[in-house]
Amino acid sequence: MSHRHVGSLHAPDAEMAIKNARDVYTRRNEGVSIWVVEARHITATAPGEKGPLFEPSESKVYRHPTFFDIPDEVGHM
Repeated sequence: MSHRHVGSLHAPDAEMAIKNARDVYTRRNEGVSIWVVEARHITATAPGEKGPLFEPSESKVYRHPTFFDIPDEVGHM
């Protein structure tokens, strides 16, 4: 399965960030791998940019998976 964002935390260094993320986000044994990234290395869009940035995809409905039946055997996709 792909990595997915599950939350944010603060830590003084990468090693402590991994330990904190393990303690906070894998309490129920749901994790198998953790990535930590310094916030200064993340570039993100602003909510106000949503319209101009994402509207072009609305006219391309064929890109949405709603047209396909995914077999149960596929699992997580």
